[in-house]
Amino acid sequence: MKNITYTRTGDEGKTSLIGGKRVPKFDDRVEAYGTVDELSAFIGVLADQQGVGKEVFDDLMVIQNKLFTLESHFALDGESEVSKMIPALTADDVAFLEGKIDAMNAQLPILKSFVIPGGNLKASHCHVCRTVCRRAERQGWRLKETHAVDSIDLKYLNRLSDYFFVLARYFDFLEKSLETSWKSQ
Repeated sequence: MKNITYTRTGDEGKTSLIGGKRVPKFDDRVEAYGTVDELSAFIGVLADQQGVGKEVFDDLMVIQNKLFTLESHFALDGESEVSKMIPALTADDVAFLEGKIDAMNAQLPILKSFVIPGGNLKASHCHVCRTVCRRAERQGWRLKETHAVDSIDLKYLNRLSDYFFVLARYFDFLEKSLETSWKSQ
């Protein structure tokens, strides 16, 4: 890839989908892939936190790569031949997240109420990732109303938000941070 610092192609409020079709910057596809991009950036912040172990760091790198694929799906002009070159997410990708969730949950105390986000910086970053992921999932479902969206992409986002919730609890557990429960009064 060549080193581009600016293109000027978006100065009039339009951007290109993969395949070249120009759409407004507020197009549902741009909103969806932009939110996945935002999620990936927050995952980078989480991964760079002191005390994130190698295994979790490596898992986060796998997730960022999968999100880049998912982002490409949302950014794709459905009429483009390029779609044949972009890999698909699979049930194995969802199973990867479920395996990580199950392994962490096996070490955690049973959840008895809603959890208020926080506890330590890593857990707080996990909750930010979780909420941005939920927004990306909602935008993906909205996008599915008018464009072809693979259900596995939406399932992946759903499971990923669960992963970040459990990872937040796991970081609280490892750091012996107090997990704050919601108290309905």
